[in-house]
Parts: sequence; structure tokens; C-alpha cells
Amino acid sequence: MKELTTFLEGKTNTKAETGTNDITIKGEGEEAVSRTYLRVLLRKFLHRNELKDYYRVIGGKDNTLVVKEKKIAEEEE
Repeated sequence: MKELTTFLEGKTNTKAETGTNDITIKGEGEEAVSRTYLRVLLRKFLHRNELKDYYRVIGGKDNTLVVKEKKIAEEEE
């Protein structure tokens, strides 16, 4: 999670606050980061770290984004 926090802070020029299971990006006025841009950054991070086959970015409640583990179909024997 530290790598993701550092990546987001570098790309958005804002301060990221980390919780137990979440990262909060705060910016106001000209520093505000759009939800669409954050989604792109999260997808870039997953791609660069070769995690896009395992995780995906979806929209959550209250203007949030969620990174969820992809469901992988098990092969039948």
C-alpha cells in the first residue's frame, strides 16, 4: 500500500492519507483531482506492477473507487 500511496502523491501533487484499508486523496480548488483521473492512475499502477490480471478498479459509494480482486474461474476436473 505504501508503493501505491507514493505513486498517487507523485502523480497528483497532493497529500495522501492512509488508513487501515483505504487511501484518501485530499485536494481543494486547483489541487482537486477528478475521480476519472484517479481511476486512470489506479489502473496504470495495476498495469505497471503486473497486477491487472488479479485486480480491477470499480466505483463505490460516496464518490469512492474500490480496488477489488478479480474472480478467477476454477477449472473443472
